[in-house]
Amino acid sequence: MIDKIKQLLEEVETLKAANAEELETLRIKYLSKKGAINDLMADFRNVPAELKKEVGMKLNELKTKAQERINTLKESFDSQDSGACDLDLTRTAYPVSLGTRHPLSIVKNEIIDIFGRLGFSIAEGPEIEDDWHVFSALNFAEDHPARDMQDTFFIESHPDIILRTHTSSVQSRVMEVSQPPIRIICPGRVYRNEAISYRAHCFFHQVEALYIDKDVSFTDLKQVLLLFAKEMFGADTKIRLRPSYFPFTEPSAEMDISCNICGGKGCPFCKHTGWVEILGCGMVDPNVLESNGIDSKVYSGYALGMGIERITNLKYQVKDLRLFSENDTRFLKEFEAAN
Repeated sequence: MIDKIKQLLEEVETLKAANAEELETLRIKYLSKKGAINDLMADFRNVPAELKKEVGMKLNELKTKAQERINTLKESFDSQDSGACDLDLTRTAYPVSLGTRHPLSIVKNEIIDIFGRLGFSIAEGPEIEDDWHVFSALNFAEDHPARDMQDTFFIESHPDIILRTHTSSVQSRVMEVSQPPIRIICPGRVYRNEAISYRAHCFFHQVEALYIDKDVSFTDLKQVLLLFAKEMFGADTKIRLRPSYFPFTEPSAEMDISCNICGGKGCPFCKHTGWVEILGCGMVDPNVLESNGIDSKVYSGYALGMGIERITNLKYQVKDLRLFSENDTRFLKEFEAAN
């Protein structure tokens, strides 16, 4: 027994392992329940009484040294691993700069806040839509140019499934399941088949508003538009409404604001007119109300819609729409003070 212990002691003192897997093999060989040291412990009962003390001390010494050697090797592997983790050549160099909100998000939240204070709630809908909610329910004629392949992204045909071209589809979804009073805004991303340039993109962002109730008039619409313009662009902002045409409103208008750069005096930005167009609006066409299950003889309403990129351009004079989606951090850093 003593000779076996001495032999194992010599082996334990010279234990070596190239990696963690080899170390685990050594641990199992010497310290597991079926290991060599445990086998000696099991044979200890057969040792004569007069030798038990000496053999017992040798066994304890063997077990202690085996555990210490295994632990020493394990610590050396752990230190090597932690050292490797401390150096990550793929990570961003220090210091890691903090991000900022995107200018479109800043302006969208401002618009939502203004209309929220006027009692409008947020409504959202899918970006992949059907023809009914995007066009038919909103009084678009069958041969309207917006339905053409060159203007709209089609996903399927018969029935037509498309990428929504405006967030008015959310309005039609709300109207078909709700009865007035309805007072909502619909922010979201929309898609149109446009050639990408500094002034146009194949996707952009809109916020549309809808208010339907009894005795809603164009005067109500004008007052909301004036308040919005003053809140967004400053108390001295003036507005004007020009007659226009939209399939889903009648009468319809384009709204201009006094140029916030020259104060309406005329400059290159406003093409020396003193006015800048920002949105379209009008009274909801009775056909739209009827198509969505609302009695047009009892209720009336107004709708308006604006491009968030357009409003952002006016507030921050961003001259190239492509900058909003190119993820250039140098561009985003310009808006740190706006957060």
